[in-house]
Amino acid sequence: MFYVVTGGSGSGKSAYAEELIIRSGSGPRIYIATMYPYDEESHKRIARHRQMRAKKEFETVECYTDLASAQIPEGANVLLECMSNLTANELFRPEGARKDVSLSIMKGIRHLLDSCKNLIVVTNEIFSDGIRYDDETRNYQRILGDINVWMASISDHVTEIVYGIPLIFK
Repeated sequence: MFYVVTGGSGSGKSAYAEELIIRSGSGPRIYIATMYPYDEESHKRIARHRQMRAKKEFETVECYTDLASAQIPEGANVLLECMSNLTANELFRPEGARKDVSLSIMKGIRHLLDSCKNLIVVTNEIFSDGIRYDDETRNYQRILGDINVWMASISDHVTEIVYGIPLIFK
């Protein structure tokens, strides 16, 4: 099964996605972490999240770019968090895809779907704040939006979390 979970910052989407993985049955639980550790605070946040996930029997795989190269055990239950970070890394990091971001990420999602039992992708709803951003940020939003639309079109389930409440769209 392929699930897409979206929502705003602090909405509860991560907890919801983790619970989906826990209830998904047998097989290894893999957490693909996409947040690049760029400072002391991010290193502390990553360590805290690893600790929290360890209690839930997740194995963490760091993957900042090139999702198609991620080594995932056959039949695993995979939680990718989050598409927003992965998209930014592919667009802005020197080792990222830079120009073919959507194609690179779509190839990576297909790779995961071919090898895992269940895939849950967490993404952010960053499109409705009403702020007019610079061209570079709008380009990032457009790419992330295209990826989100594509994922929703091929997924089995799409859920938006609003104030901790799941709104099921598909």
